[in-house]
Amino acid sequence: MMLKKWLSRWLSVALLFSIGAAQAQEKELLIYCGITMVRPITELARQFEQAEKIRVTISQGGSEDLYQSAKRSRLGDIYFPGEPSYRARHLAEGLLGYHKLVGYNQVAIIVPKGNPKPVKPDIQELLRKDLVFILGNAESGSIGQEGKRVLDRANLYPKAVAKAAVMMPDSRAINLSLRRGEGDVALNWRATAFFPDNAPHLDVVDLDTKIAEPQALLLIQLSFSKHPLLAQKFIDFAASPEGQAVFRKYGFLDNRTR
Repeated sequence: MMLKKWLSRWLSVALLFSIGAAQAQEKELLIYCGITMVRPITELARQFEQAEKIRVTISQGGSEDLYQSAKRSRLGDIYFPGEPSYRARHLAEGLLGYHKLVGYNQVAIIVPKGNPKPVKPDIQELLRKDLVFILGNAESGSIGQEGKRVLDRANLYPKAVAKAAVMMPDSRAINLSLRRGEGDVALNWRATAFFPDNAPHLDVVDLDTKIAEPQALLLIQLSFSKHPLLAQKFIDFAASPEGQAVFRKYGFLDNRTR
């Protein structure tokens, strides 16, 4: 009889331990992150994993594609688009909640290292006949959207599209194409040129901020998050001085820039 009671208690404790371990393993944050911000978010995610003893998974791609993926699946916790128009566009759908400003990104002219075909800090340079121009696709990623806005301000978008040798889906593809020698100049997020794999190969030609206005980077909680408190904690961490140091490390402007 005593043995049965002991076994019963042992099995109850073991079952509770097993359930607790399973629940701990189930704590996982899924972040939908635009291509340009993957580097800082990955570093912050690894730090957060160690501090909170959870797993953070990052799904990367074009900002609009990521939103549609999250909307269809109703899975995930945080959405991090490359510029704020995505939040404004989709806010009425009710999937985007708590958010914080974690920095700024800015469009610039990107050229091969040393600027071999001296490109001036003027948006009109993109139309030079001697330059092969690479442009982002406005239908897929944030850089395409922002590139279109920058060119529209200068009344150049139709001409730029006609001039572009190729339209790329995101910032990574633009830089890879430039590094492969498929073009002489591109419009891209300036921070990407400072990434360790790009810095030896690419240079930045900054545009006037009246043309290329810094764009807010908003880290946004998804309304269907299974771990809303953890999602908010990660967002707060990214906006903290410690998180901001990581963004600056990868060439982004911090959240106190403006």
